[in-house]
Amino acid sequence: MSTPNNIAAYVLRETAEGVRGAMATVGPDDLGEGNVLIRVTHSSVNYKDGLAATGRAKIAQTLPLIGGCNASGIVADPGESGLHAGQKVTVVGASLSEKHPGGFAEFVRVPSSWVAPLPEGMTTWESMAIGTAGLTAAMAIHKLEKNGGLHPSSGPVAVTGASGGSGTLAVAMLAKRGYDVTAITGTPSSEALLRQLGATQVLARPDVSARTRPLEHASWVGAIDTVGGDVLAWLLRTTLPGGSVAAFGNAGGNALNTTVLPFILRGINLLGVTVSFPDPAFRAQMWEQVAADLPHSVLEAVTQTIAFTELGGALEAIVENRTVGRVVVELSSEG
Repeated sequence: MSTPNNIAAYVLRETAEGVRGAMATVGPDDLGEGNVLIRVTHSSVNYKDGLAATGRAKIAQTLPLIGGCNASGIVADPGESGLHAGQKVTVVGASLSEKHPGGFAEFVRVPSSWVAPLPEGMTTWESMAIGTAGLTAAMAIHKLEKNGGLHPSSGPVAVTGASGGSGTLAVAMLAKRGYDVTAITGTPSSEALLRQLGATQVLARPDVSARTRPLEHASWVGAIDTVGGDVLAWLLRTTLPGGSVAAFGNAGGNALNTTVLPFILRGINLLGVTVSFPDPAFRAQMWEQVAADLPHSVLEAVTQTIAFTELGGALEAIVENRTVGRVVVELSSEG
């Protein structure tokens, strides 16, 4: 299939106010290098996308660049990849919108090693309702179970930033696997949703501004932190002896101000989680896990779908903490 000459895209550019994103028309040469051409049907709005589009953090390493760190759609030209035309695929956990043109465009061209075929029966909309958020949450659960020895009978598990994209999906997956989940959120209005997803307890985000002791009352045997900063330090102080915290967020800051006491007195495990360029076999395993743990009904409950033309407002909302759950961008029909 030949690539159209006029492709609708959301492009990050340097402006007088800093880096900003805006709708534009691009050509085939703007799609970057790769041997697989995908017609994008859906993308998603992630916190990193919001940071990039509003200039709040330097995400794009070269400008101008098409934004969007996720993409899902239909293979238009498989090249020599071994994929086949018409196959449903997704690209998550690569360098889209950082070093390579991203998924906020009607087409994306990428190396075949970045492409993951969707599990049987999964739609491209579902894959973007999951996206980076769900795949990372699944990897965090995997680490807690495989590295931290966590299982449902171990005790309560906490999720911070529970009303966000990763947080809602983490709550749902943990509950589906039989865990006693405490959802911690700064959005009180999301309590009904979090309980619907399976949280047994919903707590307000802790006040981490005051000076505290290096160890506090221990409450959970495991935790998933989507926030970072002082919230992560608080989790470490409040995790039970031998417990584990899987961390992948930085909305609360990149710095971690803590002491060694949770580690040397309580034996806490801090497990880092990244979705960037996983081993293909492990990536496939995680997609199968989220397919099993996140049925369509759950994804519908936590996801809003917007038109491509509404993308700018959604990117502003996510960095201003006005987004609950996931946001999927519909670029074209899956059929």
